[in-house]
Amino acid sequence: MPQPNILWICSDQQRFDTLGCYSNRFVQTPVLDALASDGVLFEHAYCQNPVCTPSRASFLTGRYPRTTRCRQNGQSIPAEERLVTKVLADAGYHCGLAGKLHISACHWKHFQHEPRIDDGYHNFHWSHHPAPDWKANEYSQWLAEKGHSYHTPQRKDCPHVNQGMPAALHQTTWCADKTIEFIEAQQHSSQPWLFSVNIFDPHHPFDPPEAYLQRYLDRLDEIPLPNYQESELTSKSPWLSIDHQGAYAGKSGFNYSTMTERDHRLVRAAYWAMCDLIDAQVGRMLEALKRTEQWENTIVIYMSDHGELLGDHGAYLKGPFFYEPSVHVPLIMSWPAGAINGQNCISLVELVDLAPTLIEAAGLHPEPGMQGSSLLPLLQQKAEATSTWRDDIYCEYYNAMNGHKAPPAHATMLRSERYKIVAWHSLDNGELYDLKEDPDELINLWSSPKHGSIKADMLNRLCRRMAWTVDPLPQRQANW
Repeated sequence: MPQPNILWICSDQQRFDTLGCYSNRFVQTPVLDALASDGVLFEHAYCQNPVCTPSRASFLTGRYPRTTRCRQNGQSIPAEERLVTKVLADAGYHCGLAGKLHISACHWKHFQHEPRIDDGYHNFHWSHHPAPDWKANEYSQWLAEKGHSYHTPQRKDCPHVNQGMPAALHQTTWCADKTIEFIEAQQHSSQPWLFSVNIFDPHHPFDPPEAYLQRYLDRLDEIPLPNYQESELTSKSPWLSIDHQGAYAGKSGFNYSTMTERDHRLVRAAYWAMCDLIDAQVGRMLEALKRTEQWENTIVIYMSDHGELLGDHGAYLKGPFFYEPSVHVPLIMSWPAGAINGQNCISLVELVDLAPTLIEAAGLHPEPGMQGSSLLPLLQQKAEATSTWRDDIYCEYYNAMNGHKAPPAHATMLRSERYKIVAWHSLDNGELYDLKEDPDELINLWSSPKHGSIKADMLNRLCRRMAWTVDPLPQRQANW
């Protein structure tokens, strides 16, 4: 069988419970639900950092954030790091990208576009986010060609939701258009290809097209309020109390205490509406694969870089938080020609596993610096699809966002099948949850005498995982 093509779709800041296949009864995501039904739905996939840059640098290299040295938004990935796209390009793949990359420092006042290392992308259609901050933003150029400009005013009935661009002019649609152009251009090529579709949605600002939001407005009172109890602010991290008064350490609005129940419901509705738009545009991409007869031998990945609190636990957006909405992400994979499809995988998997998976699927030798484990045995049912695939999940946060300075936000997480522990390294404290008895993570058991032995075991396991994130490079070349 020839090497597979790869369509790698990555949304931004999309928590796991935003698709019908993940049991959300409000959203309309028939395309991704069908992809999950025909492919492999990973029920327990986790990012390695709850913030954009370190997470993306991690899954693109198959290495942990502290290993890549790209631990924070605002850092740039070192030039010597090898992205899986570069590995595949060196092996003969034609690689392209539409949308966001965000593995280097992004500041529109300093750069015309995001600085790049040798990332392997031959076609590079870059749009970090929809707002026209950079002249190199191709989405802005696309709008201008159509006689439009980006305009998303704040809604009069809610200061936390914007009136989005119409679906036909949305950045998500632009990403789909560039993807379809690429797929059609490869129709008669014998060269294998990879295309990264890095959609900015459902990242804030929450600005879905009005047509997508309207059906939620008709049933707004049915939308559940955030999962939050006031007692959480006294039993959990000081950073949660800070962000309760405003996201990003109080700098980005979303003061939970001043938001009304309608505000909370409307933000959630807008977020879901953005996910619905993504689903519709993914449908256009998959239709192009089938129309050009490239569907059978194309690996399709749908995932997100990290999650979104969406008001759960009393805060919005993201930060030094390891709750399930922050780190548990959707992951769907399909490969009709190369995998046994139509299954749900309950194994604990990490996004750091994706790069080794693609390397193995392409028939290449393993990259010595990669630390993840190929998921191909799970995809092809050559390994039992249970939680024994990984004993636990590791995630980290080392001052990943600028703002939480008192105390500095340094923390790491380990999640087993039943328990989750978070160590706050700048404080002699942390969090411990029994996910079987408390799946909503409301009761912090860190100081519970009854759970002392469990806490000690989980801390020991966390210590072991941190030890195994030490860079395997450079390789040993001699015995002495």
